[in-house]
Amino acid sequence: MERYCAYQERCHKEVHTKLQEMRMIPQAIDQIIHHLLQHNFLNETRFALAFARGKFRTKKWGRKRIVNELKLREISQYNITLALREIPEIEYLSAFHDLAEKRIKQLASEKDLQKKKKKVADYLFYRGWESDLVYEKIRELIPK
Repeated sequence: MERYCAYQERCHKEVHTKLQEMRMIPQAIDQIIHHLLQHNFLNETRFALAFARGKFRTKKWGRKRIVNELKLREISQYNITLALREIPEIEYLSAFHDLAEKRIKQLASEKDLQKKKKKVADYLFYRGWESDLVYEKIRELIPK
């Protein structure tokens, strides 16, 4: 399990699930997780920070998607807040504008403006970007 945690950052839930899949008894699971925590192989704060940075930079996810994914992994609200601070505001807005403009260019052949707006909005919402940013960008880039 040390190797499993050293390979990439893991959250408690992933490790617990992995141990259950290995058919470990609950007492053994608790002991192993305790050992991993003591020797700093498992650290939820470090996981949350790495997760938020990675998903933002590689997959261009917005804050809402990152928060939802961290909640699915049962990360504490404190660690989620710390993780979101890892993303600089200027970089966040720049990535959003680049992503929105790229999507609008991809849909250049779409003639129906309503369909085009919906497709852009759906794409950005799926990626977890905030609705006020999305609607403002659509009004700015797709004239009536």
